[in-house]
Amino acid sequence: MIFSKEEVKKRIPQREPFLFVDKVIELENNKIQTALQLTGDEDFFKGHFPGNPIMPGVLIQEALFQSGALLMSSSEGEGLGVVTKVSNARFKTMVRPGDELVMEVELVDQIANAFMFKGRAKVAGKTAAMIEFTCAKVEG
Repeated sequence: MIFSKEEVKKRIPQREPFLFVDKVIELENNKIQTALQLTGDEDFFKGHFPGNPIMPGVLIQEALFQSGALLMSSSEGEGLGVVTKVSNARFKTMVRPGDELVMEVELVDQIANAFMFKGRAKVAGKTAAMIEFTCAKVEG
């Protein structure tokens, strides 16, 4: 593990119950691998769906966005990463209580304050979701 949840909290502004990264597993110049251990106690499981809990796809995307923000935080300059574009979202496998969600995000390009990413979320080695997204680093 490169760094823990406490270090994650130093690098991005999200907090519980909207923090979807527990740890950073690997960090390179333009790639990051993070993880989130789902306990089943998360509030979203209570309503999505009772008796058949599944992590909402939009929250899987948020976990990828937060992973991208962590990658952006390792680049020079202060700022808040805000999502400006999402494309080619595909969902393959359901994410359930007890799963460890592993996110892999790669910086594909950067133009000024715009960061273009590809992200993949996996459970037990199987792809749960894939997206392409762009974030802008803006003054916080």
